[in-house]
Amino acid sequence: MPKTIKRVGVLTSGGDSPGMNAAIRSVVRTCAYHNIQCVGIYRGYQGMIEGDFKEMGPRSVHNTVNKGGTILKSARSKEFMTAEGRKKAHEKLLKAEIDAFVVIGGDGSFTGAEIFNKEFKFPVMGIPGTIDNDIFGTSHTLGYDTALNTVVECIDKIRDTASSHNRLFFVEVMGRDAGHIALNAGIGAGAEEILIPEEDLGLERLLESLKKSKASGKSSSIVVIAEGDKIGKNVFELKDYVEANLPEYEVRVSVLGHMQRGGSPSCFDRVLASRLGVKAVESLLEGKSNYMVGILNNKVELTPLLKAIKGHTEIDRELLRVSEIMSV
Repeated sequence: MPKTIKRVGVLTSGGDSPGMNAAIRSVVRTCAYHNIQCVGIYRGYQGMIEGDFKEMGPRSVHNTVNKGGTILKSARSKEFMTAEGRKKAHEKLLKAEIDAFVVIGGDGSFTGAEIFNKEFKFPVMGIPGTIDNDIFGTSHTLGYDTALNTVVECIDKIRDTASSHNRLFFVEVMGRDAGHIALNAGIGAGAEEILIPEEDLGLERLLESLKKSKASGKSSSIVVIAEGDKIGKNVFELKDYVEANLPEYEVRVSVLGHMQRGGSPSCFDRVLASRLGVKAVESLLEGKSNYMVGILNNKVELTPLLKAIKGHTEIDRELLRVSEIMSV
């Protein structure tokens, strides 16, 4: 017999991403719709350990659907990685009469939830919130679409300067282990070359590509580089290597950094967050637990947390081919 859910906690954990507030709003209002209580857990798992809780109702999340970041704050908790820390968190949840929780975050946050569920048989549900789009079981994570639009807008502005001064720009984007942002934003912004962790272009091939661009009459070039690309130790060493071997190029570097995480979420992310929040709460009420809610073929689906954590997202090979054709 599944546990009766009367109070649901909601927290955001790990790196923030646009759309997290829209997801919090969705969880809170879905709880209200089904006449159950919702409790906001501040500062992620650390706040859970410390009992940093606040009752939330429909009006407490007004004017949040359009806001970036997270109103519940976020933190990484080393203490929660210990059995003692998780035991404290469990005691705080029981004291506050919280029956289940929804965690919005990435694979690290899901790992914590999965272990917690295993240890205490506590109902949990995950919503994928990360701009890297590197979570298995969903075609889009919260914030990914917004980050793409932010990156494309930045590259469009950089291109204006590149064209004015006949310069080569290396634009580094987020993506430590996955090149989804670099590949899609690179195509969308018309980059001449895209470097991602999944594909080792190699230094010589990069030089050949840049030589061809110059020979074809291109006066400026944009190279989009995922931060996890292995072609060089870092983007600045890569700049030095290209300048040493292609002195005709004047190279500049732009590291977009955390601006990719900020800003008002796109309409796509707001709608996605709303759909995932509804599914997360209603799945808990149906007695389901230890799943991540995601979007596949435009349908909201459940993926076991362990599978979402251990599964590997694949880069779109067709997009790689498209990027090669577009760089001619």
